[in-house]
This record gives sequence, C-alpha cells and structure tokens, in this order.
Amino acid sequence: MASHSERSIHEMLKDTPSMNDSNSAIHTGTEPRGFRPNHPNSLALRNVSEPATPSPGMSPNGDIMKNGASKIDTIKNWSISTYKCTRQLMMEKLGKSTRTVDSELEAQIEQLRDTQRKYLSVLRLTRAMSSHFHHVVQTQHALAEAFSDLAQKSPELQEEFLYNSETQRNLTKNGEILLSALNFFISSVNTLCNKTIEDTLITIKQYETARIEYDAYRSDLESSKPEVTSPGSEEAQKSFMKHKEQYEKLRSDVAVKMQFLDENRIKVMHKQLVLLHNAISAYFSGNAQALEGTLRQFNIKQVKSPNSSQGSWLEQ
Repeated sequence: MASHSERSIHEMLKDTPSMNDSNSAIHTGTEPRGFRPNHPNSLALRNVSEPATPSPGMSPNGDIMKNGASKIDTIKNWSISTYKCTRQLMMEKLGKSTRTVDSELEAQIEQLRDTQRKYLSVLRLTRAMSSHFHHVVQTQHALAEAFSDLAQKSPELQEEFLYNSETQRNLTKNGEILLSALNFFISSVNTLCNKTIEDTLITIKQYETARIEYDAYRSDLESSKPEVTSPGSEEAQKSFMKHKEQYEKLRSDVAVKMQFLDENRIKVMHKQLVLLHNAISAYFSGNAQALEGTLRQFNIKQVKSPNSSQGSWLEQ
C-alpha cells in the first residue's frame, strides 16, 4: 500500500516541471542572492511592492493621458450639444419652446430656394429641348446626304434632289449655331444654380444650425435659476454668449451673401435670356445673319461640322 503511494508521488513529481524550466510561471517576491536566469530571454521581475518610477531616458505617460482626456472632453461636448439641439427641435415641433425668428431674412431665404427650384426646372426643360433639337439636326444632316446620293443616281429628278439636299445642309448649319447658343445658356444657368446659389445655401444651412444651437442654449439658460451663482451657471452663460455671437455672425454673412447673389443673378439671367431670345427668334424667322451675330455678340464659339462650310440658303 505504501509502495503504491510512493510510486504515485514519484510519478507526480516527475510530471511537474522544474522552477527554472517553467516559462509560463509568474513569480512574485524578491529574488534570492546569486540567482541568474538560465534562459537568455527571461526578464528580471520587479518586486510588486516597489514603487513604479520611470527611468530617466523614457518620457512619462502624461501626454498620452492628456490627449485621451482631450478626446473624451470633445466627444462629451459634442454629445451634449447634439442632445440639446435635438431636444430643441422636438420642443419646437411640439410647440413647447420658442424659436428666434428673423422674418425678413427667412422670407428672403425661402424666396431664394423657390427661385432655385424654378431655375432648375427651366434648366431641365432647356436640356431636354437641346437634346431633342440635336437629334433633329443629326436627322437633317442624314437627310441631306440621302438626297445628295439620290441626285447622283436619278438624273430625271437630280435638280429637285439637289435643292432639298442643299436646304437640309443649310438647316443643319443654322441648327448647329442654335445648339451652340442653347448649350451656352445651359452651362451658364447650371453654374448659377448648382454653384453660385448652392454656395449661398450652404452658408444658410450653417446659419440655421447656429440658430438651433443658440435657441437650445438660450432655453437652458432661461430654465436655470439666475439667482444661483455657481461655476456651472457661469459656464452656461459663457456657452450661451459663444453661440449667440456665432449665430449673429452667420446671420450677417447670409444677409451679405444674399445681397451679392441677387445682384449677380440678375446680371447673369439678363444676359442669358437676351441670348436665348435672339438665337431662337433668328433661327425660326430664317435670319441667318442675326443668328450668327448673336454668337459673336456673346463670344460663343461654334463647333462646325464638315458639311457646314457652304453659305446658307437664307443668306443667298
């Protein structure tokens, strides 16, 4: 019985790794004198009870902690501001909170958005007209070639086919001039709608966001007790003044931008509407000289096709 127990103990001891050969063991306490680790990659373990002092050559972790705290503060402030603005919007929709209203400026903003919608509608229709008319000009060019080919193969109707071929060629030439005017009109109105007006609308969106933030912090300040003076109330007052200044600055920027935009819009549209009227009137009245004069008046370059080198029958 005893021998069986001894064998079991010996076997257990054989299966147990030695202290120096165990790489995964974690030791605590002080090292005995004269102890040298046998493994070349083993590290000397520091006593847990000793204070952690950084070595002279290493920088402390203060910068990392400071950056982490700064990011946390940024996220915290953003979350608080988002919550306040969301709550302000909900309270306004429910009619439980007042909002700052600049009636004159908001009427101008709404008029600008309505103007942009109507100009975009005109732009869409003009593009459709240009596309359809482009196909008409291509068809006229193909028809001119067909008449010319038939004139060579039909001596009995050669004169009639040549007349029609020449007519379609000249219509193609004048149609290309009109297309150049239409494309110039489209390009200018597109720039006005999608760049010039849109730039002002971006500032307007920033102004509207600043208005919500201003009202949110104003509501918080009004709901707090003004007679209580504390660091929290002083911070709320500072935040309110900061958002008020930002709101007033953006309101002023919007007013100035809208004034310049209105002046620019009138100049651009006056020029483009005169161009469109003159070009279409000249084309459909058969006045080729006035049509070409319109392109010269507005410095529009025409891309000529190979069959447009001859003089127009309208000029003849």
